[in-house]
Amino acid sequence: MGASTSCDCLNNYCKCIIHMFAREYLRKPTEEDVRRLHAKHLEMHGFPGMLGSLDCMHWAWKNCPVAWQGHYHRGDHEGPTIMLEAGASYDMWIWHAFFGPAGSNNDINVLNESDLFEDLLDGRAPEVRYIINGHEFTKGYYLVDGIYPEWATLVKSFKRPIEPKKYKV
Repeated sequence: MGASTSCDCLNNYCKCIIHMFAREYLRKPTEEDVRRLHAKHLEMHGFPGMLGSLDCMHWAWKNCPVAWQGHYHRGDHEGPTIMLEAGASYDMWIWHAFFGPAGSNNDINVLNESDLFEDLLDGRAPEVRYIINGHEFTKGYYLVDGIYPEWATLVKSFKRPIEPKKYKV
């Protein structure tokens, strides 16, 4: 198949996916979605203000062009990978997805490029009211792992041991 035919086919496929799924899946959460997510996470997990989980992952890029492989390769992965930052809710609705550009090889680099917090920074983020330890908050938060920066809207998970540590001497 010729290059122009391949591009036309991919373009038509993408247009079809957008036409079929944009209204329900290819969009930012609405204010109603945010209220539903907040209420469900509170009900299921007891976490007031939680909007979902956020994480980055490496996807193997089997057909990465040879000239680009150095930009998309890390020593801890066998071949070239592309980073995906994804935000998901309790019902596995992936309401945020961002693929990191060349050279963005960790959660922080991808987070800095992503548009996830644009509305928050511009003062347009939906309001989520909740109280923790007597302090009222008006913006939701996301659960993340330890590599993410210390931002008010990112809450890092921590381990709580079930039993005391056993030390070997």
